[in-house]
Amino acid sequence: MGTRQAFEEGLAALNQEILRMGVMVEEALRRAVESLVNKDGELARAVVAGDAAINQVEQEIEDRCIVLIAREQPVATDLRKLITSLKIVTQLERMGDHALHVAKGTLRLLPETYMKPLIDIPRMAEIGIGMIRDVLTAFLDNNAERAREVASRDHLVDELHNQVMREVFTYMMENTKNIPQSISLLFISRFLERVGDHVTNICEWVVYSATGERVELNQ
Repeated sequence: MGTRQAFEEGLAALNQEILRMGVMVEEALRRAVESLVNKDGELARAVVAGDAAINQVEQEIEDRCIVLIAREQPVATDLRKLITSLKIVTQLERMGDHALHVAKGTLRLLPETYMKPLIDIPRMAEIGIGMIRDVLTAFLDNNAERAREVASRDHLVDELHNQVMREVFTYMMENTKNIPQSISLLFISRFLERVGDHVTNICEWVVYSATGERVELNQ
């Protein structure tokens, strides 16, 4: 097997692992918010327990990248792709942490009756999960324009977070008994808002991988 073929196969295996990690993070976020909406403590605890597996995959991907860089000494486009891979898994791991924190928030809120139906928080998660899926596709396709489009959706998440904050502050002012639950929901909303920021960071690295250009999106 030629050196180039070995590198291409190593890169293909790496990409599959990044996709696998992305799916794990998407599922963690989906399940965390589902546990919140349905007050499902068992599901929330499963998300908490699953965080270690996401961290393990991150370490395995990092090791693969380091081996490829050391063994193949790639240049230009190939090196950019490997550097971007390392950056992507760091951002994915942080999103996994946010799913973990949402699940822990669910466990704290289990004994309580919600002040209102949860509408905007699940919508934030839905948009964020779609952004994760689409930015990873953009990475695999080396598609800078697609990455820019994904980043442009971050404002939708921000707007929903602002809406949650406005509503929660209103409930806090109406009744001080609402304050503890309000604070928990604010933190959960903030964790989901951060998902959009992490995806935007990935989008910037995908643009770099595809073009060599360093950009700041959504500034």
